[in-house]
Amino acid sequence: MREDVDWILENCQVWAIVGLSDNPSRAAHGVARFLQQRGKKIVPVHPSAETVHGEQGYATLADIPFAVDVVDVFRRSEDAGQFVDEAVEIGAKAVWFQLGVVDDAAYARAREAGLHMVMDVCPAIEWRSR
Repeated sequence: MREDVDWILENCQVWAIVGLSDNPSRAAHGVARFLQQRGKKIVPVHPSAETVHGEQGYATLADIPFAVDVVDVFRRSEDAGQFVDEAVEIGAKAVWFQLGVVDDAAYARAREAGLHMVMDVCPAIEWRSR
């Protein structure tokens, strides 16, 4: 998994962040800001399609009108698997499940589809530990 973490952090510029809203008390809000400060383009994905950190939000991954490199999932484990399938459908290169998000079947589907994938890790923590 370490090589996938490194590959994603080095090669993925456009991060669709599932569950990102304009609520500063949520972990997704801080992680999105961290990624943005490191030169990554963030794309909020939330049913309310809010603008976050100056970036237009979209209700679904399918609504994003440009290429996405990585789908970063801030959802419960039992809800996260569908976003692997959607990531494959939109042609993403990778999926990142945040801390506490684990779905082994979804991981297997992502790998089978040729995507890089990590689970139960945070890009902000991983970036700092490199």
